[in-house]
Amino acid sequence: MITPIETAWEPDLWHKELRTAIRSSVELLRFVGLDPSATAALPLLRQAEQDFPTLVPRGFAARITPGNANDPLLLQVLADAEENRTVAGFTADPLQENAAAPAPGLIQKYQGRALLITTTGCAVHCRYCFRRHFPYAAHRPSLHAEALAELQADASIREVILSGGDPLLLEDTALLTLLQQIGEIPHIKRIRVHTRIPIVLPQRITAGLLDVLRQSPVPVVMVVHANHAQELDAHTGRALTQLAGVVRFLLNQAVLLKGINNSVTSQIALCETLFTQGAQPYYLHMPDQVAGTHHFYLDDADAQPIYHGMQAALPGYLLPKLVREIPGDTAKNLLAF
Repeated sequence: MITPIETAWEPDLWHKELRTAIRSSVELLRFVGLDPSATAALPLLRQAEQDFPTLVPRGFAARITPGNANDPLLLQVLADAEENRTVAGFTADPLQENAAAPAPGLIQKYQGRALLITTTGCAVHCRYCFRRHFPYAAHRPSLHAEALAELQADASIREVILSGGDPLLLEDTALLTLLQQIGEIPHIKRIRVHTRIPIVLPQRITAGLLDVLRQSPVPVVMVVHANHAQELDAHTGRALTQLAGVVRFLLNQAVLLKGINNSVTSQIALCETLFTQGAQPYYLHMPDQVAGTHHFYLDDADAQPIYHGMQAALPGYLLPKLVREIPGDTAKNLLAF
């Protein structure tokens, strides 16, 4: 079992971690003990970075096994020459989010809930990101007034999902203001926060942030994002344990990714480790057909034996829902085999 760290983080440490994050493939390869000059496709990696820059906090990179070019964490964040290849069926907006935006910064695909784009950035750039081509300039946070007015006018919306980018990149005062603005809308019953930061930048979970979450006028559900048990260490254990004490539910969503976690063993280890750190497995997403991410993609048939193995080994409360999102459907599609 991973033992959580009990000492508090300095309030500004997460800013320092972001400032010193790794920002190139060459730097990342050197950090993990691999020789960039031995990478024949290095020019193609640099080409991929022009469209989607490298960004990896050093704390996350430190969890990569030194010298292992096939490390499951490294493959999530290292640019790949395959990103430059055009593949039929893989598009910039496979979920048709642009068509589901009633106001700048607001996306509503399902009844009763709407998603607010809170920031235009993340603390890590995952190469499989389904919003890597998202037009953030048209949905910047400065346009939130129109989105909040839309939420106020639609009494059918009961839940607001904070996404991005990553909502925990907001400073404490800005996040508290947003929570209060949303909480003042009478028909909003809960706020859901989707974030990868507790996993990749756990130093962000400060006493100040915990106080902000406690002050939310409506209950907060937090959904974190870990794909592999190796991502979870003593630092994430402390962050998740602290968060579990202030939010209504602490859940995890993962993406089933070819070459990274597409095995029964890795999925079971992830679910079990999440439990030791206080987070409940919630969703296991099938990957979306996003341009530049085809090398991570798996068909539903690929997931069937993996999920059967998980069902056989895990109790029901540790078994995430296996889902695929299909544009235009009224809900995520629950895959049952």
